Amino acid sequence: MVKKSHAFSSRFFGAGRTVLAFAGRGLVMFASLFVMLGGSSMNAEEGLDAIVASAPEKVASGFQFTEGPVWHPEGFLIFSDIPANQIVKWTGTDKVEMFREPSGNSNGLIFDTKGRLIACEHGNRRVSRTERDGKVVALADKYEGKRLNSPNDVVVRSDGNIYFTDPPYGIQPAENELNFNGVFRISPDGKLSLLAKDFDRPNGILLSPDEKTLYVADTARGHVRAFDVQPDGSVKGGKVFCEVPGPDGMAMDVKGNLYVTSAGVAVFSPKGEKIGEIKLPERPANCCFGGPDHKTLFVTARTSLYSVRLKVAGLKLVPAPAQK
Repeated sequence: MVKKSHAFSSRFFGAGRTVLAFAGRGLVMFASLFVMLGGSSMNAEEGLDAIVASAPEKVASGFQFTEGPVWHPEGFLIFSDIPANQIVKWTGTDKVEMFREPSGNSNGLIFDTKGRLIACEHGNRRVSRTERDGKVVALADKYEGKRLNSPNDVVVRSDGNIYFTDPPYGIQPAENELNFNGVFRISPDGKLSLLAKDFDRPNGILLSPDEKTLYVADTARGHVRAFDVQPDGSVKGGKVFCEVPGPDGMAMDVKGNLYVTSAGVAVFSPKGEKIGEIKLPERPANCCFGGPDHKTLFVTARTSLYSVRLKVAGLKLVPAPAQK
């Protein structure tokens, strides 16, 4: 049994007793695949049929608020349970295990080019890295002498650049030291730089397959923006790529289709045309690809973890060696 902590929960999500309960191997909870046209000349239903192989399956439940899924190089999934102050490990069986506690109320998770875990920590208001000896170090916690808001989501480029969003979801208004909600870059030499501060609520963040485009969701404004990544890791532009109500975490497949969590998981073509939407019983917050063939979309949705089998493989993020 995984012990839950409610200190963070009572502050940001509301206290409440939670008991871990996991879906049995034979129990599959199906949701309808609800398809909506999104301004594309493509038949949306046919488009989704070409991508989705099965209805969503609930594989674990009983959490407080799930976020930040990432597929581990050794073949299992880890994700954050933010108010429980835990990072949870799912191995594909009928049980989950504790990966880390406390987690700093982590949200977004990713591995860097050396296989080290990078975490956005709401509680500690920082982006951290776990060294191979298990020591957790801060990569960024202040900008120009002022504390970050509450780092939310993160992505790593193959050259070592780290990009993250910094909305105020994990703090109270009186705790805010910055007067903006920004998108930041940590360069390979450790320097923190501000990329954009004209967001309302920057949230999910992702790189294109060729790493030349940086996608950033703005939850409050209901759209995803696309920035041109320069050779030195800086960005230019920032045009609206697609519109979707309340976008959160995102994933991308090898064909460049963008999966955006919102009311469901909205799927957009590389041109920003909506293909369709995968509906789940609970509102999703983030998603990632994983599994042996990388054709399983894992979705963290409020109190549960879901999986959806696809016909197309997901984009593997930074290739990383195995890490204990």
